[in-house]
Amino acid sequence: MSPEPGPGPTGLRLLPFYLGGFLGPFGTLVPVPMLPDLRDHFAVDSATISWAISAYLLPMAGLLLVSGTIGERFGRSRVLRTSLAVYLAASLLVAAAPGLAAFLVARALQGAANAFFTPLLLAGLADITVESRLGRRIGMYSSFQAVGGAGAPFVGGLAAEIDWRLAFVGTAAVTGLILVTSPGPSATVGVERPPIRPLLSRRLLALGLASLAVTAGPLGAQVLLGLKLRDVLGLDPGPAGLILSAGFIGPILLGPALGRLTDRFGARLCGTLATVGAGVVVALMGPIDSTPAVTVFWLAAGSLFALVTVVLHRVAAVIVPDNRGGALSAVLSFRFLGFAIGPLIWVPVLTSTVTGAFVGSALLGLVTVVALLSAVPPRPTTPPPPGPRPGVEAATPG
Repeated sequence: MSPEPGPGPTGLRLLPFYLGGFLGPFGTLVPVPMLPDLRDHFAVDSATISWAISAYLLPMAGLLLVSGTIGERFGRSRVLRTSLAVYLAASLLVAAAPGLAAFLVARALQGAANAFFTPLLLAGLADITVESRLGRRIGMYSSFQAVGGAGAPFVGGLAAEIDWRLAFVGTAAVTGLILVTSPGPSATVGVERPPIRPLLSRRLLALGLASLAVTAGPLGAQVLLGLKLRDVLGLDPGPAGLILSAGFIGPILLGPALGRLTDRFGARLCGTLATVGAGVVVALMGPIDSTPAVTVFWLAAGSLFALVTVVLHRVAAVIVPDNRGGALSAVLSFRFLGFAIGPLIWVPVLTSTVTGAFVGSALLGLVTVVALLSAVPPRPTTPPPPGPRPGVEAATPG
């Protein structure tokens, strides 16, 4: 899986963007398999050590509301490199933490830094890519994200067998590689007053709603599937984890191809079909009691989820050209909020009706379809006149 050549930068200049895609989910999820080891190391109960995840996500979700705009105001390159340096230092602090309080503070610093570098890397990637190829670049970025999400449980579990601190030292090493290999995104000078009003526009709010609904709905079905595999189908943790990881195979292999689909057919059409398809697949997984069949459906769902994510990132990257970072961070904030509230809605339903929980989460994707159609106008049917078209072509990916 190598960065794709084409117009614009290639090779090492694209590497830090893609490594940043890997780093976000990897740093978030790597403690998951080592939670029992962390619980024993710090001599606390399971509820307390679960803050190893929450301490990371809460500041990240909150800061995403403003982090992109802050980056635009003070210069993306400056803010990006600062956030990466903080992330590197925080990763080492996690590994060296003498007690639980220090550990959780360092995890919170990691999450806060992630809130800055993720949207700013995406904004920088959009800046240095011609719009006709933006989908495939973001598709490659999503492939690296999938590698990070799939690799985190494996690396975290392996490190826990030796010394859990090694996983965070490795995270610091990857962060250092990003700092070394890149001069940062193209915008090195801050915008004196990055526009705020477009972040409150109907289109961007609709895009945020689309992101929230799809992650609280069909894209959040991983939690439901994990519970079903263990409690309904009776699988042991190992096989259940392998099946859940299988959902990342499609995104890892097909990211650039899915991005090409959005370049060719537009974000509006691809996003609608992918969301509907994901909803259908998730709904069908509810009543199925065959482990092989569930695995096949989950493989298909992973690719559809990846296409939805590419569409949302692609639209957010161009919807506010004068404040790309602000738009991306706002949409990402809605996305993480959706992942946070989805289990609160559907896990209680699952205890009463497994099929109802899967079907309900799938139906929530209909909100995404309506919101996405509102956020992304149809492609023009006639060639545009010469010259810029403010508010239409520059802000419309599909």
